[in-house]
Amino acid sequence: MERKTIDFDQGWDYMQKGITKLKRILEGLPETPFSSEEYMMLYTTIYNMCTQKPPYDFSQQLYDKYKEAFDEYIKTTVLPSLREKHDEFMLRELVQRWLNHKVMVRWLSRFFHYLDRYFIARRSLPGLNAVGLSCFRDLVYMEVRVNARKAVIALIDKEREGEQIDRSLLKNVLDIFVEIGMGEMDQYEQDFEVQMLEDTADYYKSKATNWIEIDSCPDYMLKAEDCLRRERDRVSHYLHSSTEQKLVEKVQHELLVTHANQLLEKENSGCHALLRDDKVEDLSRMYRLYHKIPKGLDPVANVFKQHITAEGTALVQQAEDASNQTTSGSGSQEQVLVRKFIELHDKYMAYVNDCFMNHTLFHKALKEAFEIFCNKTVAGSSSAELLATFCDNILKKGGSEKLSDEAIEETLEKVVKLLAYISDKDLFAEFYRKKLARRLLFDRSANDDHEKCILTKLKQQCGGQFTSKMEGMVVDLTLARDNQMKFEEYLRDNSHANPGIDLTVTVLTTGFWPSYKSFDLNLPSEMIKCLEVFKDFYETKTKHRKLTWIYSLGTCHVIGKFEAKNIELVVPTYPAAALLLFNNADRLSYSEIMTQLNLAHEDIARLLHSLSCAKYKILIKEPNNKTISPNDIFEFNYKFTDKMRRIKIPLPPADERKKVIEDVDKDRRYAIDAAIVRIMKSRKVLGHQQLVLECVEQLGRMFKPDIKAIKKRIEDLITRDYLERDKDNPNTFRYLA
Repeated sequence: MERKTIDFDQGWDYMQKGITKLKRILEGLPETPFSSEEYMMLYTTIYNMCTQKPPYDFSQQLYDKYKEAFDEYIKTTVLPSLREKHDEFMLRELVQRWLNHKVMVRWLSRFFHYLDRYFIARRSLPGLNAVGLSCFRDLVYMEVRVNARKAVIALIDKEREGEQIDRSLLKNVLDIFVEIGMGEMDQYEQDFEVQMLEDTADYYKSKATNWIEIDSCPDYMLKAEDCLRRERDRVSHYLHSSTEQKLVEKVQHELLVTHANQLLEKENSGCHALLRDDKVEDLSRMYRLYHKIPKGLDPVANVFKQHITAEGTALVQQAEDASNQTTSGSGSQEQVLVRKFIELHDKYMAYVNDCFMNHTLFHKALKEAFEIFCNKTVAGSSSAELLATFCDNILKKGGSEKLSDEAIEETLEKVVKLLAYISDKDLFAEFYRKKLARRLLFDRSANDDHEKCILTKLKQQCGGQFTSKMEGMVVDLTLARDNQMKFEEYLRDNSHANPGIDLTVTVLTTGFWPSYKSFDLNLPSEMIKCLEVFKDFYETKTKHRKLTWIYSLGTCHVIGKFEAKNIELVVPTYPAAALLLFNNADRLSYSEIMTQLNLAHEDIARLLHSLSCAKYKILIKEPNNKTISPNDIFEFNYKFTDKMRRIKIPLPPADERKKVIEDVDKDRRYAIDAAIVRIMKSRKVLGHQQLVLECVEQLGRMFKPDIKAIKKRIEDLITRDYLERDKDNPNTFRYLA
């Protein structure tokens, strides 16, 4: 049975009725919903009109009519209703019309679905859905977009000022800007976002200009943080997620970047003031606000560095002033300074970890600040010496620091951290070695574990070479104790070997210990015999080692027979030898003592001062004054007495600083020589500038080499034929193998 042909007008009239019914439903007019029969009839009509044989295939005409249906509805109904409304009411109408339009597209594209399947696919035309949406875009959106944008921005500004607005309305309007792009964000970005961001910048620019004048730094930051939170909140409620980054950057720029210097440098509330007043919360907020801004933290870190430098320099100045006022108690002032350095470091390291979230920029600022004031001298003492003295005070018996074992370990760890900031680490090592030697040799070390503990920490911080000699010293002492026990066994087993007095000998390895002056002191006969006995014992153990006696480190127990009572005098070897001279003579002149002992002026003056001018006057001096001179006469003081049965008479302390510095300078010369030779050996030919730079870099871990000293060492190596100057270019050196 042949299907009846439908002509175009007849078919379109039927379709027109269906479209009119759909429009009435959309407008909310009384109308019954589409039944499935009606829907099927409308679909079938289109199907039949598209599948008839030419010239009755009306596919193209229907495709055109489909678009006209939208155009006609928009022009007669949608646009007039939008044009008569303004602002928020216009936005509500737009949202409703867009919803209706999408419903209309959905229904009509179903009626005309057969076109989509074949005709449109064959001709590569825009699909029904796209045609329907582009009608709205071209006729409605293009006309209302400017007013819609203005209305939306006005509502956003109202909300910024604290008014309540209909957020869902804005969400729906902005969804139109997104959806109208049909998969692209161009419409949303160009027609709305660009203008909205400009408005945001203007809004916050005026706010910031006002706030920066009237608010303190913490209050301003609270407002800025609140604004950023609210803007992010806006994105989550109605702006598109792609806007968040751009919006936040705009707000950050206007509130934080533009006014950064003014904000950070506010007189009584800026970054300096926050650090001064320990405003931890505000500093954390400052970090949170600025760390997301490129280079935003640089000025904060700079202020942090300046602040720590100022505090540290003030501490150094206080110590300097205090030591100038009190000559006797200056040592304790310097101890206080190191303790204050440690407290300062603890305080600001906590800031770095907690407020500034361990950021490398603040670690660097802290390091650079400490390097500035930790390398200043105080009352003639370098920081290297102060740190060594501080450690000595903690580690020796009877030191001024009374701490628990845990506190000692913790303090030593902090001292080692401070050492990292000191450029002359080799100077610290030498002072520390001198003081360690005194603690070990005179049994003044309070705890062996603590000694080993700090050496381990120093080794981790500065490398094995730094502590190798000190570790050798500690081991030496253990070996020396074993040696002494063997000597006592030897004396018990060999009755002919009798030193006549109790003798304890500490045998040390020369390479590990600081260098000491070994004078040919004329020992009293009582002492010579016991040395011979020990020498015989030592030769039974080894024939290849030479013993050098360091009398300046010895201690003697001498019985003084005074009129009132006998008193045991604990004295160093030099004064002991001097006292024993008075067994054979009651009075001796300065020159007689000097001749008989064979000592230098400096040592004679020190030992005679300790016996005649100090607390215990074992010798009577003529003339009776406080200075020792070569014309003085000395006499044994039989009348001397004391309530104690044993008294200790130390030598006045010699100033070791000069010797330590000389030793370090000598070691530095060797270190520079070695570095230059190492570099030249690997590079063969090198320019002067490059050689100096590489030398400084290699040696920088232990000390800051002086450029002049490097030049001097280069000249010396040239004269010793390690290097030669290039004949054509005197600023270039060659290595001579």
